[in-house]
Amino acid sequence: MAAHRKPRQFPFGGQAARTAATVAFASAATATLFEGAGHAEPRLTPAQVKAEVDRLYQEAEVATEKYNGAREKAQVARGALDRLRDEAARRTERLNAGRDGLGSVATAQYRSGGLDPAVQLALSSGPEQYLERAAIAEKAGERQAAALTSVRRELAGIQQLRAESTRRLTELRGHEADLRRQKSAVQSKLAEARTLLARLTAEERARYEAAAAGSGRGGAGRDTGGTDSGSGAGSGARADRAPEPRGPIAAPNARAAEAISFARAQIGKPYVWGATGPSGYDCSGLTQASWRAAGVSLPRTTYTQINAGQRVPRSELAPGDLVFFYSGISHVGLYIGGGQMIHAPRPGAPVRVAPIDEMPFAGATRVG
Repeated sequence: MAAHRKPRQFPFGGQAARTAATVAFASAATATLFEGAGHAEPRLTPAQVKAEVDRLYQEAEVATEKYNGAREKAQVARGALDRLRDEAARRTERLNAGRDGLGSVATAQYRSGGLDPAVQLALSSGPEQYLERAAIAEKAGERQAAALTSVRRELAGIQQLRAESTRRLTELRGHEADLRRQKSAVQSKLAEARTLLARLTAEERARYEAAAAGSGRGGAGRDTGGTDSGSGAGSGARADRAPEPRGPIAAPNARAAEAISFARAQIGKPYVWGATGPSGYDCSGLTQASWRAAGVSLPRTTYTQINAGQRVPRSELAPGDLVFFYSGISHVGLYIGGGQMIHAPRPGAPVRVAPIDEMPFAGATRVG
């Protein structure tokens, strides 16, 4: 038998049903609207956008220095691997030459039939001829033994080189993977910063860029009591700091003067992360290039440059000194005297002169 179902009962009919449906849809739309508003990204004030963008630029600079370090290590590993491969190729050539020599000796012995010495004596025209031949054969045997030893040595050397090359290749791949990670981190931070800046109005964006142009870092992170690692004293009280004269100060030596002269010539060139010139620079790329122009080789990153010379307290700064900022030693500039430095600030802010007070001071190093 077919099942009998009880008809559904609707509490409303006609116009009442239509009214109820309208109220239900309106309630659902209202609930959705409030739910969406609860998850909507809050509207940041221009000051909040500026602070967040400055933070992202600082994090991007930290990642940039890590990228620079990973790239330097990858270049060292790649150079070592290339040298190992070149040495392996040279040894392989020597091995092949040794093998060819042994093959020639073996062929000659085969052609002579390898006669017994007594038979050779019987067939010789006289004892003198035999002894002469025997002496030559002995020398040939010594040369053959030496050639065999050389072949064995080359084989062992090539095997060692191959093992070292494998280790270096693994090391290189690790550095390249780190390089990709740091590059992705930099690009991600910069993309976030661009997204935030796009939320500003044209007028707000213009004010932000004007502030960045005036301070070099958007005014973020002014010295709020960082540590002067050159003296070991807290810089919050600034008890160890002599008043910094305003105005140009002569460089203490010719090399420092040359480094400063080079840096001044770069003013106006863009900040380009990972760049060492000549068309653009990041912060450590600029200081490295400036001192290279003066004949001094500096390492690539901020956290290695700070250990590349003699540490000096802030109260004893001299033109040409490297000045470092933030607790992670993530930014560096070239001190030019009068409380001023030349540095490559951040994306969108070209190489310029700026006060060293605009960022938390972390230490200073004298090179050259």
